Amino acid sequence: MKKLRFIVSLHTQDNDFQVAQAVAAKEAAQKFGVEVEITYADNNAVDQSTQLLKAIQNRPELRPDGIVLEPVSGTALPQVARAASAAGIGWVVLNRNPEYLPELHKTSKAPTFSVSSDHVEIGRIQGKQFAALLPRGGTVLYIEGPSQSSSAQKRTTGMTQSKPANIQIVTLKGKWTEESGDQAVASWLKLATSQNKAIDLIGAQDDAMAMGARRAFEKVANEEDRAHWLGLPFTGVDGQVKTGQMWVRQGALAATIYLPPLAGTAVEILAKAMRDGTRPPERTTTASHSIPETSALASRKS
Repeated sequence: MKKLRFIVSLHTQDNDFQVAQAVAAKEAAQKFGVEVEITYADNNAVDQSTQLLKAIQNRPELRPDGIVLEPVSGTALPQVARAASAAGIGWVVLNRNPEYLPELHKTSKAPTFSVSSDHVEIGRIQGKQFAALLPRGGTVLYIEGPSQSSSAQKRTTGMTQSKPANIQIVTLKGKWTEESGDQAVASWLKLATSQNKAIDLIGAQDDAMAMGARRAFEKVANEEDRAHWLGLPFTGVDGQVKTGQMWVRQGALAATIYLPPLAGTAVEILAKAMRDGTRPPERTTTASHSIPETSALASRKS
């Protein structure tokens, strides 16, 4: 039997969760005897679309058997998805449930499905972390992912649902990278309003942006101000063993949220479906949890 070959298309190499996605995909590929090619879009939806269309439109013998995509765009490349389906290429979307998916799941000959974290629940967990860390209330400097990201939007929705009314949110925008967290906070610090706003916690929608925020505060010139900022609790999301969990142990982060890498699960489901001729469920959702548990955070602050 021909060895299956998959492309795994990710956002960027400058994000610990994306790196964990690549590692998980390679480990699953080795376990299930498939080849994977990891590509990165550098957070550019046009580049991601171009890369994948080029692979789909290649000579039949050079086309991949399946594509696992973590889309940069909120729409998750519907035209590319349909081109893959027409070419008989499996199509798996990570961290999105795009509008076109139900139709393609029914009509495509190749497996077509999504694997996602529950981003609203992730937001709810983070809101509960804020409550535990700020039992008397306060203000959170909150660094969101990109505006077009449905993951970012859903995390904000969940956080807003679970945070108590006595916690206020000041929102900045990032791009899921440490550099973007640094830039967002550095730009905010230049505003006159930042000098008049009491901030009690720095919360970011991923660990990379949280650490970028720390880096920005480390560059504050005034020693007393710098010590104040770095003494605040910082929280993030992703919680990978060698990054987020390590930063919690070291004290750089007060808390994170563990997200299982999705690409390994996607490669496993896709490989089994293509070999067995089965149709996987349209959606598979993974579970996340707080590190440390929110009860432990509350006991620290009590």
